[in-house]
Amino acid sequence: MFEKIPERIKDYAGRFSLVDGVPFKLPVAATNSPALMAIFPIDAEKARAFLPKGIHPLRLWRKALLIVTVIDYRETPIGKYVEYSIAIACTHGRKPAPRLLPALFMDFFKAGQYVVDLPVSSEISVKGGKGIWGMPKHQGHLNFNISEERISSQYDLDGKLVAYVEIEPPKKTCIPVRTKAANYCSFRGMLMKSDIFLDARCGVRLFRNAKARFVIGDHPRLQAMKELEIGDAIATVFLPSITGTLDDHVESWFLDFDQLPEKAPEGMESVVDLSLSEDWLSPPSAPIPPRTDGRY
Repeated sequence: MFEKIPERIKDYAGRFSLVDGVPFKLPVAATNSPALMAIFPIDAEKARAFLPKGIHPLRLWRKALLIVTVIDYRETPIGKYVEYSIAIACTHGRKPAPRLLPALFMDFFKAGQYVVDLPVSSEISVKGGKGIWGMPKHQGHLNFNISEERISSQYDLDGKLVAYVEIEPPKKTCIPVRTKAANYCSFRGMLMKSDIFLDARCGVRLFRNAKARFVIGDHPRLQAMKELEIGDAIATVFLPSITGTLDDHVESWFLDFDQLPEKAPEGMESVVDLSLSEDWLSPPSAPIPPRTDGRY
């Protein structure tokens, strides 16, 4: 889908902003940054447990979709960092959308992804991404590796493996991508929506040709996701060099519940004292379980 960057974003190119102490040269964009994506079918009913009210699993046939995206941000206004997104494809509205159609008419069905976990390499990325856009960022031990055999990324916390993803590289990366992607997140008791405009070329593998592996480790953070019945990948994407422009326009809605929550959600206290450090934690080092089922 072709999507133009709004004129209001183009108009402030070359200007500067200072938001929550984070300095930005506008627009907030990243260049020269490789990325991988792997999409897996999951149980649609079980996926609902991870989504707040008003967010519904985007169903491709009878299955929902788990989207694992890792971007090696090399040139940004806040320095270099890896971002490891674990999300569920979704729509936003009072009722679930029909099957398949939201993948074709994304704006009409307010389609995007609901981000379940979003570790990043640097503290400044946490401060900006969470405090300004409401993304569930936190610092983790991350890497991003590219070889002829595979493109992979590992995510550790507390010396344990949280997740590992790898895909087989496509033969060519010549498909143009100019699109807008919507991220839905929960923060401060609100549902937050932000958009990123992508301009890149990619290579894609589909269905039987989509060879990927996603491992949830023994760290407790993602153990609940093992209940999603994650199947074999149905699509993999490699983008050798993206240009991504993050929209400064953010939408938010109150999250509502049948009863008043007993515990306050994570709020601004989690970001106000963070520094502007671009330093990374040590590389991930937890062992990755070997393949035991003969699959990629």
